[in-house]
Amino acid sequence: MSKKNIEVSEERLVEEGEVAGDYLEQLLDILDFDGDIDLDVEGDRAIVSIDGSEDLDRLVGSDGAVLDAVQELTRLAVQQELGDRSRLMLDISGWRAAKREALTEAGRVAALRVLESGEPEELEPMTPFERKVIHDAIAEIEGVSSDSTGAEPNRRVVVLPT
Repeated sequence: MSKKNIEVSEERLVEEGEVAGDYLEQLLDILDFDGDIDLDVEGDRAIVSIDGSEDLDRLVGSDGAVLDAVQELTRLAVQQELGDRSRLMLDISGWRAAKREALTEAGRVAALRVLESGEPEELEPMTPFERKVIHDAIAEIEGVSSDSTGAEPNRRVVVLPT
């Protein structure tokens, strides 16, 4: 990929973030919630985060269910505005960041158990986001690998000795 394509891609992600930020700002105004919106680009995704008042916890919901819905609505708003499907990631009140940290630790702990026992271990069903975080954590540990098995919504990570 040429440098120009990388720049265009990053410019496009910044544009996605800006459209998403505008949409979310309108949503916060309608809900009368206070929040600061931060836009960033990480790898091949626009990252949008909202921090602020405790009201925002209602936009996270039980186990991130409302957050997932708001993220999907935001992606649709970006698609409507720019014409292409967006893969932007939304975080509210640091919920996804904390979840990522906890999942990374859970992946490391499972990998260590598999290293010690030499036996594969199947984890509980997870969302695609959760599985990716676990796979990434396990990939950093020598002597183990991971795979996914099952069908949604019961798809799960299997940690394997190598």
